[in-house]
Amino acid sequence: MSRGPWIDHFGDDFLWSNATLIIKGMAPYGVVALGEIDRACEKLRARAAEPDRGKAWKEEWTALGAQIEKRGDDALARGHKSTAGDFYLRAGIYLYNAERFIPPGAEKREQGAHAYKVWHQGIRLRYPKVEFVEVPYEGTTLAALFMPAQDATGPAPTVVVVNGMDNAKEMSIFFCGLEFARRGYNTLCLDGPGMGEMRRMRDMPSRYDYEVPGAAAYEYLSRRRDVDAKRVAIMGYSFGGYYSSRIAAFEKRYAACIALSALHWDLAAWQARIKEANRNSPKSVAQSNFQWRWVAGAADEDEGIEIAKKFSLKDVARNIICPFLVTHAGNDRVVPVENAQKLYDAVGSKNKTIKIFGTEEGGAEHAHVDNRQIGVEFAADWLDDNL
Repeated sequence: MSRGPWIDHFGDDFLWSNATLIIKGMAPYGVVALGEIDRACEKLRARAAEPDRGKAWKEEWTALGAQIEKRGDDALARGHKSTAGDFYLRAGIYLYNAERFIPPGAEKREQGAHAYKVWHQGIRLRYPKVEFVEVPYEGTTLAALFMPAQDATGPAPTVVVVNGMDNAKEMSIFFCGLEFARRGYNTLCLDGPGMGEMRRMRDMPSRYDYEVPGAAAYEYLSRRRDVDAKRVAIMGYSFGGYYSSRIAAFEKRYAACIALSALHWDLAAWQARIKEANRNSPKSVAQSNFQWRWVAGAADEDEGIEIAKKFSLKDVARNIICPFLVTHAGNDRVVPVENAQKLYDAVGSKNKTIKIFGTEEGGAEHAHVDNRQIGVEFAADWLDDNL
């Protein structure tokens, strides 16, 4: 179908367009500026034919991030903390976006460290009630952000949010946390194994049995006096739709589960197709040629495909018995929409809901990034009715 420049900023270059749409989708939360994004993209448009496209991507987004960070420094020096915080929030996400196509190694780690430093400055200045927490996990900890419910007078229901392959808790805390907080929910945005800070800064790859970090998150919350431990939901978006569903299948203390997008029913076959597409038509896919093997901790693409065989809900979805919601984008080009129906059909819960978003309604692109609000608000309404 035909898509406008809001969705396909770089025309038929899905790799760059999808990456750009992900951060455009943060605009409703005041943590990016569309004019700034447009300036970076126009510079990238002029460099699209360069042989090292990853370098071009990194340089333009880094330059924008550095410019906005400097403005934050200047505002902070003048004592304007709120303004500085806004600059730092935007700079942080641009710098994180710059890291996206840098291959694993020292440069990627350094870029990530800079992004997190600036991002966290912004969060602390603009949202001081957000807690930076460490969730105990197998002799170490998992990094997380906790946003308390607004106006709570006692233990509140809580949503644990897990990311996909491309996002981070610093994004989830805004497009999920702000919505949930105003409805009376706490939100714990977790960077689990293979995600965000845990993969970039602590060298922790993913794992298929995500009920282990899922249980760690629940245990942490159950010890907090501001959490109603009987009303804790698990939610994942994009690749996190696998994680949240897997957690709910095995960790029965969660009272509800949301998959804000289903994952591929056969992840290994998908990765095999990505491998082939990256050789023949790299602009046609949303994922770089190293992304999955790096997230999975594989030595090469072939090992990554073998590991992917374990990431399947086919034989475990029937174990999900809590209230369950799966949403999906009708025009999804990352995970075909039929996978949502397969997940819905396989889930064992008697209380389950499926919602497919179409173009006119909005939220029709992968993980609803063309209209994050409509996807998250639907999920929050469902929680109001089911948690």
